[in-house]
Amino acid sequence: MQPSTAGVPPESRRLARIIEQNIRTIINNRRTTARQRTGEERLADAITAFSGRMYFVYFHIVWFAVWLAINLGATPLKPFDPYPFGLLTMIVSLEAIFLSTFVLISQNRLSAEADRRADLDLQIGLLSEYELTRVLKMLDAIQDKLGIVNDSDEELLELEKNVRPEDVLAEMDRRQRALDRDE
Repeated sequence: MQPSTAGVPPESRRLARIIEQNIRTIINNRRTTARQRTGEERLADAITAFSGRMYFVYFHIVWFAVWLAINLGATPLKPFDPYPFGLLTMIVSLEAIFLSTFVLISQNRLSAEADRRADLDLQIGLLSEYELTRVLKMLDAIQDKLGIVNDSDEELLELEKNVRPEDVLAEMDRRQRALDRDE
């Protein structure tokens, strides 16, 4: 017989409690990080978000069309930036400089957040590796204590060895250098 799910929201029935807790933790962490942004970072993020939308493209299409229509004499308004549109060129160049700076500011902040998450992933991975190695050694000890014959599986013996991350990184670097030399 399955436990009753009466009164439990449907979205909670789909996931285990620990997953729900992890989701809440991640969301809370993102909210906290967002609140800790400086005013300049908020401004850069807002400009980057706006300039990355189609509204930004539509705005520029209209702006350029109106600018060209006025300055090519297609409207009753007096042209103020005749061909080759030096003022328009300067404005667009300045806009590109500022937009690229705002995008870089946002990207630097996002990169720092990604580095922080990668460090957390590495820490959890290292902890998991350590715990699993300890569990394998404990299982071996239990087998020995109970007199259970332990087959000498080479792969299992390898898994029971402590892994030093610096050794793994050194080997990865060595192999990458070897690949680079061969190319």
